[in-house]
Amino acid sequence: MVMIRLARFGARKQPYYRIVVIEKDRARNGREIEVVGTYNPRTSPASVDLKHERIAYWRSVGAQLSPRVDKLVAKNPALAADSTAPVAETPAPVVETPAPVVETPAPAAETTAA
Repeated sequence: MVMIRLARFGARKQPYYRIVVIEKDRARNGREIEVVGTYNPRTSPASVDLKHERIAYWRSVGAQLSPRVDKLVAKNPALAADSTAPVAETPAPVVETPAPVVETPAPAAETTAA
């Protein structure tokens, strides 16, 4: 079973967490499948950075959230106008310019002097 849970990083007494997709039976800081966010409880207020589209994907394929990650996701919902989300740009209008017309002079009629 795949879980989305916290993996602890940082120095002693200075925790910093990555939110990872990992097999349930692996160790806490074991090899993860994908990093889907970060959580720093030491800042005021605590900073949370989530990749909501990736979390939604993993949940759709059956990944379970740990209780703490579930609370973090609930407190930080995806915004409709998220500044980190790619913005769909409309393509620039194509303006066709006519190709320049180059007129070549007609061959001059040869005159023979008799």
